[in-house]
Amino acid sequence: MRIILAAAITATIPFAASARNYEAVNGLDVIALAGSSFEVIEKYGEGPRGIWCAAASYALYEVGAPNSSRMYIKSPRGPSVSGVGRTSVVFTFDPNDLPSPPRKSVTVDVDQQSIGLTAGHAIQFCRDYIIELNGL
Repeated sequence: MRIILAAAITATIPFAASARNYEAVNGLDVIALAGSSFEVIEKYGEGPRGIWCAAASYALYEVGAPNSSRMYIKSPRGPSVSGVGRTSVVFTFDPNDLPSPPRKSVTVDVDQQSIGLTAGHAIQFCRDYIIELNGL
């Protein structure tokens, strides 16, 4: 049932066929990759909270995914797949793209493969950036 539900959600999420940049609310670049995968480029010394924030920003504001969409780490923090000399984390919405079974996480980590958070949970890590953008 979970696989069917994940496939249904993934099928409803549109993705760009070619790589294109999206600037997340915290200024990190997010690049759409093949299928339901996307890459968050690390910069500004952002840690795991900032990387999850950027992933959620992309999912909710660029892709239009629902808050309940689960994002998984496909490739933990390491060399970027889209550009030499950069560090990134590759995420996916599709648990079938993972090399190991998906795991839910209550910790904010970007160094473990296959852990996942919902977009609605991860967007909470953007709270300070969103407040700043809105001048509150």
